[in-house]
Amino acid sequence: MTADGSLGPLLQSFFMQHLLTYRRSSPQTVAAYRDTFCLLLRFLKQRHGREPSLLRPEDIDAAAVLAFLDYLETDRKNSVRSRNARLAAIRSFFRFVALREPERLALVNQVLAIPIKRADRRLVGYLTRQEMEALLAASDRSCWAGRRDHALLLTLYNTGARVSEISSLRRTQFTPGAAPLLVLHGKGRKDRSVPLWPKTGRILAAWFAELGGSGDGPAFPNARGGPLTRDGIRYILDRAVTIAAQRHPGLSGRPISPHVVRHTTAMHLLQAGVDCSVIALWLGHESLETTHVYVEADLATKEKALAKVAPPTLAVRRFKPDDAVLRFLATL
Repeated sequence: MTADGSLGPLLQSFFMQHLLTYRRSSPQTVAAYRDTFCLLLRFLKQRHGREPSLLRPEDIDAAAVLAFLDYLETDRKNSVRSRNARLAAIRSFFRFVALREPERLALVNQVLAIPIKRADRRLVGYLTRQEMEALLAASDRSCWAGRRDHALLLTLYNTGARVSEISSLRRTQFTPGAAPLLVLHGKGRKDRSVPLWPKTGRILAAWFAELGGSGDGPAFPNARGGPLTRDGIRYILDRAVTIAAQRHPGLSGRPISPHVVRHTTAMHLLQAGVDCSVIALWLGHESLETTHVYVEADLATKEKALAKVAPPTLAVRRFKPDDAVLRFLATL
């Protein structure tokens, strides 16, 4: 047990030893868990009236965790999926506590028994080809920022990359030539190679030549030369949507995020006849079931399947047993 029984040393060991040293968790996982405990500690400070440095593990009992989860949904308006992600981080910490301090197993089991809340499964949103082309044409390519934004959005669409993969993209991950490709560092420390259209390859090669300097710099730098953040990429996309909505009013008011562009890539691959297993490899999905959501959302594919089935030409009459059959069934 920690010397004074406080929460701080346990949290420090959880992040510095368990996550970073033993599990080698990705920076995205560490950041997500960090944000969860920042929110939780502020909540507990209000609940117990004590500073986070004075809190003990017993202060994070099942009742406190349930109250925190309710606070996320009611006060912060988090979705069920966000609530479950926060709970997953807390569960991971308490599994570590069970290994480090088994005398607290009763507390650990209470927290681990908190169930994941089931969420509604909605159809994925995506853009049509015309809407995506309007987004790509929205950037002013006569200026430096416009050329960067156009190259970034085109790369997002071509690769179906996650926003974290684009924000951390380095120029050395690009291979030019007759068959250009990008190597993306995905979730779970998994790398994957994604082929690029010749047009994308030419635009990226020209953009990197314009950047000059070190070939290991960020692929899409901000004005200060550092990599664009998630918020910076979202801002670029929002600005493109605002401009494109002037030509396509249907874009106005729609929640279009970088992940929607990722969904768009998958849907357009599916509509082009690409097999789901190839799309899963393209997007870096660990399970093929994750890719099936695009089949469920693609109405055009369902209509093609329906067209292959001829509608019945004869009315099917309902079966009515005669009296002998009814008498037989009555004897059973």
